[in-house]
Amino acid sequence: MDAPTTTSADSGTSGGDGVGGWFTPRKKSPPTDGEQETEGSRLAALRPLGRSTEGEPASGGDLPAAGGSAGIAERLPDEGEPASAEAPAPQALLQQERVPAQRSAPAPQASASPDAVLIRHTMAEITPVADKVTSYFYALLFVRHPELRPLFPPAMDTQRDRLLKALLIAAEHIDNAPVLADYLQNLGRGHRKYGTRPEHYPAVGECLIGALSRFAGAIWDERTEAAWVRAYTTISQVMIDAAAEDELRSPPWWMAEVVSHELRTPDVAVITLRPDQPYPFLAGQYTSLETPWWPRIWRHYSFASAPRSDGLLSFHVKAIPAGWVSSALVHRARPGDVVRLGPPAGSMTVDHTTDNGLLCVGGGTGIAPIKALVEDVAEHGERRPVEVFYGARADHDLYDIDTLLRMKQSHSWLEVRTVVDRHGLLQLPDAVREFGPWNEYDAYLSGPPGMIRSGVDTLRGIGIPWNRIRHDSVEELVAAAD
Repeated sequence: MDAPTTTSADSGTSGGDGVGGWFTPRKKSPPTDGEQETEGSRLAALRPLGRSTEGEPASGGDLPAAGGSAGIAERLPDEGEPASAEAPAPQALLQQERVPAQRSAPAPQASASPDAVLIRHTMAEITPVADKVTSYFYALLFVRHPELRPLFPPAMDTQRDRLLKALLIAAEHIDNAPVLADYLQNLGRGHRKYGTRPEHYPAVGECLIGALSRFAGAIWDERTEAAWVRAYTTISQVMIDAAAEDELRSPPWWMAEVVSHELRTPDVAVITLRPDQPYPFLAGQYTSLETPWWPRIWRHYSFASAPRSDGLLSFHVKAIPAGWVSSALVHRARPGDVVRLGPPAGSMTVDHTTDNGLLCVGGGTGIAPIKALVEDVAEHGERRPVEVFYGARADHDLYDIDTLLRMKQSHSWLEVRTVVDRHGLLQLPDAVREFGPWNEYDAYLSGPPGMIRSGVDTLRGIGIPWNRIRHDSVEELVAAAD
């Protein structure tokens, strides 16, 4: 989750309340009796997680899975949202879905640090039993720290797929500081809206170690445990510091009223909101949104316009089958309804210090931030070339093409091309390859993860360097950089 950009918290002796133990932020005790404190000596005093103690579930057998019926069913109602293609938001302590694009990406690491090697060995060990690790983590967290349960949504199925994943991704790439720094800082700021406090992080860290040590037992030793402790203290401290800094200048959330709701297709709506106070953001960014129909369930949506003088915010929302938030926004929301917005995030923004052209590739509702980028260039009075590729599976899915064509008529520097994949044969990135060259362009990708993945491969294949390819999926970015 985070890069080592701050002083890491020390891991002290584990306390029964889960707050004064491991990962307690900014509390470091000096060595006593003149002895030098080492990672091994600190860890030796810790009570291993997942082992039986009074008032806790024994680890001799499996803990009940999150949402299961043995022992903690009352704390974990199994009302999970079916998986969907809807872009889900982070929930509660350490969840992640969409993450800011990077201004530049580092060259592949020549060699990994010892901690990174140990962490990746752990990841390889637990991958075949990832579901069990996740269920055990939640069970441990909610049994030992029931006070944290209200921070999470009532439905846990989708949550279980993503919370631990975010933490593990960050730890696995702990060496990749340039890629992960913005991600963790934005994650820390975003978690303010859940009511997450610094004292919550130790509990999560302890339960993480407990789950990993149980299911990676074949390779788990003191060195591996120490590597995870260091990684998590770094990760959590960066998130805590970012939240503390953000608290000085921004609210944890904004209330916003729906002022217009336009159904463009049977499953796509353009929704305009009026926030209750000024909402600062940049074209190309996104936010998280919570509806009154599904409390504590947040989803990410990109701003569909550059900042406006009237302060209104626009979003393009596609209703996904079994997507609770998206379906509510498309089919239930009406003018006068009030939603909550988290802070803006993402750095897929225009660099106005250069005159490079913009190559913008948007698929489906991914065209929303692309439209915002075009508006941003126009508002700055620049005449740099902007090439937009708008991809869809059918003609009727080009729901915003008229808006883009009107913008093209007004700006000679703008070119708009549609790519319709009627039979599943024509890929949007392949169409981009037909034009060019793109040597003098910065590339922007927005759309489904698969499109971003193939788009990055295509753009790198035609010679666009890493530092000129921007998108909002850290997982794809990190994977391609390995």
